[in-house]
Amino acid sequence: MPLTCQLIDNQQLWEQYVLSRPEANFLQSANWAEFQQALGKKVFLIGVFDNQQQVGAMLAVKENAKRGNYLAIAGGPLLDWQQLTDQQLKEVFGYLKKLAKQERCLFVRFRPQALDTPELRQKLSVLNIKESPMHLTADLTLQLNLEQTPEEILNGMRKNTRYEVRKAEKEGITVITSSNPDDIKEFYEHQLELAAKHHFVPFSYEFLHEQFRIFAADNQALLISSYQNGKLLATAYVLFYNREAVYHYGISTDTNDRLPGSYACQWAAILEAQQRGCRVYNFWGIAPKEDTEHRFAGVSTFKRGFGGDEVAYLPAHDLPVSPLYKLTYWFEMLRKRSRHL
Repeated sequence: MPLTCQLIDNQQLWEQYVLSRPEANFLQSANWAEFQQALGKKVFLIGVFDNQQQVGAMLAVKENAKRGNYLAIAGGPLLDWQQLTDQQLKEVFGYLKKLAKQERCLFVRFRPQALDTPELRQKLSVLNIKESPMHLTADLTLQLNLEQTPEEILNGMRKNTRYEVRKAEKEGITVITSSNPDDIKEFYEHQLELAAKHHFVPFSYEFLHEQFRIFAADNQALLISSYQNGKLLATAYVLFYNREAVYHYGISTDTNDRLPGSYACQWAAILEAQQRGCRVYNFWGIAPKEDTEHRFAGVSTFKRGFGGDEVAYLPAHDLPVSPLYKLTYWFEMLRKRSRHL
């Protein structure tokens, strides 16, 4: 039987299916769709069906960009990749190509929630796709197994990380959690300071606030902040979805220099995730160990200190829809080099 794709307008049915997929994360959730819509973007919730049975899902966002509009599928499509025949794979991506043309997009960019293996790359070789010059979401991640005791987690940390976690308690550092969207204002202001200091492009206030507001309304987001003597040291912005906690963003203040405030935030976030029944604490993106010049090398060393396993997903790939895609490809290649990504 050929696979068919159709739009789904019932968020409850969408969530029911997505949550049945153990690999699914917040990037394919109904709340992520609502967040994107709050930013004024067009969102497509696409179900993949074998006869009447749903066998896949794809949350696609139309990104309007000067370099060319495109459909973005982050953390998806959610499919049983190895079970699909070549013909079925062509049917799914044929639908996406048709939709992209209808929306006047130059290409479809996707980064599935699937491990980067030779088998998967071989599977996708039947499609006219190529690896994207830019990231869509974190490809190389660090994930900590939470199905162990806190003491076991501590023992799995690097010695100096474990020391800093325990030092935070001795230094009188306290941790406070918040699900109040109004507290994003302070987080945003400190992010601006860090962006100016480390030369990166910060997220907009609207982007951070709307995302937090929507996920926090369903008890899926927390700001976890550390303080000493009433002064803010650091904050971790954590999302909770499908039994996974994700350290999505973070800030550290000048007051935190030489203090273990960031360690206190991460330890509190790990314990919070365990209390919520999460299986995994995902530290999100890390730089390859060998790339010591990567702009995220320092924070990656910090994350690796907590232990966990490095998980590499298939990097973003593009399905060209228009001949103009070539111009976008080379533009993004130049941007990647200029930003040292």
